Amino acid sequence: MSNVVSLEQKKPQLSADAALRIAQLDAENKYRDLSPYRIAIVLEDNQWRIDYEMKNCNVQGGGPHYLIDAVTGAILFKRYTQ
Repeated sequence: MSNVVSLEQKKPQLSADAALRIAQLDAENKYRDLSPYRIAIVLEDNQWRIDYEMKNCNVQGGGPHYLIDAVTGAILFKRYTQ
């Protein structure tokens, strides 16, 4: 009997809204006020990429960036820019 390994990717179980809530809870601890940022969220390779970018391009600084596993909801990567 041989073992067959499936190369099929798991389908995302985590919605965009749920991923955004996870990122937002973490970001609020660091930044408190997220109103100066616009949020971009994209699903790529079973990972939600969430980026907070300044709404006003003339203001220095930046926001947090996340990769969240779309199956488990775990934060795989986060980076804070200020």
